[in-house]
Amino acid sequence: MSQTRGRYDFYIGLVLAMSSSIFIGGSFILKKKGLLRLARKGSMRAGQGGHAYLKEWLWWAGLLSMGAGEVANFAAYAFAPATLVTPLGALSVLVSAILSSFFLNEKLNLHGKIGCLLSILGSTVMVIHAPQEEEVETLNEMSHKLGDPGFVVFATLIVIVSLILIFVVGPRHGQTNILVYITICSVIGALSVSCVKGLGIAIKELLAGKPVLKHPLSWILLLSLIVCVSTQINYLNRALDIFNTSIVTPIYYVIFTTSVLTCSAILFKEWQHMAADDIIGTFSGFLTIIVGIFLLHAFKDVNFTLANLPLSLRKDDRAANGTLLSTYDCFNHDEESSACLGEIQSTESLSARRNGSLSAF
Repeated sequence: MSQTRGRYDFYIGLVLAMSSSIFIGGSFILKKKGLLRLARKGSMRAGQGGHAYLKEWLWWAGLLSMGAGEVANFAAYAFAPATLVTPLGALSVLVSAILSSFFLNEKLNLHGKIGCLLSILGSTVMVIHAPQEEEVETLNEMSHKLGDPGFVVFATLIVIVSLILIFVVGPRHGQTNILVYITICSVIGALSVSCVKGLGIAIKELLAGKPVLKHPLSWILLLSLIVCVSTQINYLNRALDIFNTSIVTPIYYVIFTTSVLTCSAILFKEWQHMAADDIIGTFSGFLTIIVGIFLLHAFKDVNFTLANLPLSLRKDDRAANGTLLSTYDCFNHDEESSACLGEIQSTESLSARRNGSLSAF
């Protein structure tokens, strides 16, 4: 019975996580559409300090969509392992990229399309091989988990490293090294996910009629979550303000997700009962998502399609098929004529060498 309920909760968490990505990804499009409508009307832009977007219903629709996504994401942690929910957050980037190509006329180049495909494949692999976390159904059990020596050491190390980065490394290298601020918000994010898991359990108990508001752990988790999320937002905004978004986003995703996976493995012992093929599958799926997100962001400003593959590749294909460039083909493109003549000469030379002719020398 408990195993059946566990699978039921798993699928509820999976649906909530995917719904969260759809809502959050769509929210960016709605907000952008609202801001573009205001720009066409001549209103002062938000980047210039204007607040006309508060009167635009599309912007509010985007805000509500993001709120619904965050609520769904919060609820997903109460049902499914963090190892599954956190990586699936990458799908919101995928949804936003696809919808923007349809509704905002933003071109999705070849790298972006491959990145989207890889993100979907990686997410599918992770869902198939996702670990089943050790069941924690009450705040008392969660309290016992949080008091585990392994997690206490892990949390202490995170706090110490974060304080060093904030007060020592940050003032010196935060403006020049992209990893400083991103590392701060990423490792603290691991603790915020643990707080969300605990609060999710508290809400489930509250709905069941249990007096969770009298439990001190509920308020400790809530206070810790506020501190962690505030710190995350602060340093992520600093990183985005200083460095290129296309670089910040994939690096943040990798470090944040890795921190959450590590924290979740220590706290909930998710990996203890996994088979070797599931462990390999989970890491393979995660790495595939990383590559997909990198391709989607790092090359988003590169205008590259199948139509403009390197000319040399097309020439090589023709040579491989036994068809050499004709003199007419070369002189038909003035800017490429010298390169073509050079290629014809080198091709003839190579053919002569293969045939044993001394004329090539």
